[in-house]
Amino acid sequence: MDLHFGDSEPTDEERAAVDSLLGPATSAWEGAADRSDTDLRWARGGREARERRDLLLPGLHAVNDRVGWISEGALAYLCRRLTVPPAEAYGVATFYSMFAVKPRPAKVLHVCTDLACAGNGSAKLCADLEERIGAAGSAADGVVWQSSPCLGLCERAPAALVLQAGTPSDTVPAHRDPRLRDAGTAAWASANGSSAEPAPRRQAFAVIAPATVDALVDAAAAPEDAPGEPSAAMAVPQAGQEGLILLRRVGVVDPYSIDDYRTHGGYSALRRAFDIGPAEVIREVTDSGLLGRGGAAFPTGRKWQATASQPDRPHYLVCNADESEPGTFKDRVIMEGDPFALIEAMTIAGYATGAHVGYLYLRGEYPRALHRLENALTQARLRGFLGDDVLGQGYAFDIEIRRGAGAYICGEETALFNSIEGFRGEPRSKPPFPVEKGLFGKPTAANNVETLINVLPILTMGAEAYAAIGTGNSTGPKLFCVSGNVERPGIYELPFGATLGDLLDLAGTPTEIRAILLGGAAGGFVRPDERDIPLTFEGTRAAGTTLGSGVILVMDDTVGLPRTLLRIAEFFRDESCGQCVPCRVGTVRQEEALHRLKDRTGAAASDDIALLREVGQTMRDASICGLGQTAWNAVESAIDRLGAFK
Repeated sequence: MDLHFGDSEPTDEERAAVDSLLGPATSAWEGAADRSDTDLRWARGGREARERRDLLLPGLHAVNDRVGWISEGALAYLCRRLTVPPAEAYGVATFYSMFAVKPRPAKVLHVCTDLACAGNGSAKLCADLEERIGAAGSAADGVVWQSSPCLGLCERAPAALVLQAGTPSDTVPAHRDPRLRDAGTAAWASANGSSAEPAPRRQAFAVIAPATVDALVDAAAAPEDAPGEPSAAMAVPQAGQEGLILLRRVGVVDPYSIDDYRTHGGYSALRRAFDIGPAEVIREVTDSGLLGRGGAAFPTGRKWQATASQPDRPHYLVCNADESEPGTFKDRVIMEGDPFALIEAMTIAGYATGAHVGYLYLRGEYPRALHRLENALTQARLRGFLGDDVLGQGYAFDIEIRRGAGAYICGEETALFNSIEGFRGEPRSKPPFPVEKGLFGKPTAANNVETLINVLPILTMGAEAYAAIGTGNSTGPKLFCVSGNVERPGIYELPFGATLGDLLDLAGTPTEIRAILLGGAAGGFVRPDERDIPLTFEGTRAAGTTLGSGVILVMDDTVGLPRTLLRIAEFFRDESCGQCVPCRVGTVRQEEALHRLKDRTGAAASDDIALLREVGQTMRDASICGLGQTAWNAVESAIDRLGAFK
């Protein structure tokens, strides 16, 4: 069964948005306005269009970015261009929270209400917005605001993001005379002998953090005039200090200059990779003991070797930059402050695994990182660091950015593959594993941003020197995202083996700490007296918790634990893709039980706690992916470790 949009047609603006990505339609079968005699005789281009299914997500972005929402006419036109069944395209468009399929204003204000922001006044901020603008979801003065999961701005909580749809800054709609684009309403009306039409609206964004209601109202009115976001170095309290490895260039180099990057050691690791060859690169990464930094801690060298050894071609490299774990923002800081490092690291990874194309899947809520990465890619291509013959070594490699659109589940690698391919971002069953059949059914190495940038010091220092940092089972430096009720929130770089207390001393903590959340919403709580926990994969495991993605969220006695647990449950309910029953039903039952437990303690809470344990264990044992398997972790640790609801 399929959807039918009837006679819905795209507007000129919607058609221009799609054509800017796919090129003009070449026949009526693709949606061209005029039907030629040739079109009446045969249909052409269907096979080629189906092979472009992976452009569905970029096409949805093109329309949403230009108009602010995706109409039936726009979706129908995009479906014709790509020969995608409308029901499938509608399923993809409605999967992502940043897309809208109903009319809404061109300006959308996203206000974070997740863990770090909730502990720093987001509830009052939302209440003030309701008084000034109206209820969440209602449009007023060309703006609609809505609550949002974590925006990755935890070091400056509470945070908000304004996105304004419009024409890209370097283009003008096809029907608009470019000479009049800045002439204003009167000039346009005079030239056309018609009623006044406003000057072209430009795409714009504004990051407001820490946010106040006055700043939000001003930014929503004119996001292009909002104050610029602070330097990425503002998120790194250690910026400029001696001894940093991963963060040494953040706040030091110009993120827009490839020459500045090279002056500070950039591309020396890639040159060494070419000197020693792909097999030796994998050997160095393996000998270094590098484990994945996204939470699973899988040996990176083994993953690369498994991918490189697959006879099936082509191979692909995927960088997972969709960091959506509440409390996590380290990848954003790297991409904004040292974007060329990620480009270099991806090139090395592609060379080692035999990939000639890399996909960088970037979180949709990171517009500034997008701009800086696009600039970095352009400069790298112009200077020969990407392209058909990288550095004259006969190796071809290029990178394409694919933007997410607000789906936590797409941080799971196989869900990410489906998202890139133009399907709903739902996880796949394993096996087969991505190193055998990943993106487009081909061998794929997928790593997150922090994992990849660790490859640079491995090659410049050597595997032995790198492995000497940290502990025997957790080697190298680690980035930690510290937020919540601390004096100096931000990204900290420490060698594995430092204790939780060491990190808290650097960040400065209040006298009264209620709890510390390690690993984000999918992690676990520890008590404030557990400062001696080693920050290593094996140390946190022995302590009955997890290091996860490196989140350290500190909560003082002003933060209500039951409300925090309820917010975690709401997050997992919202972000469940709904594919498997244990997660789809379990996350709802978990939230319902926590709603009842808000005002219960002792014996009155025992039945619901027993239900939570049963539901949580079912999700852990039977869910298809890590979202459902970890959705109960934080709640369980709060009950067992902190004595919640006693």
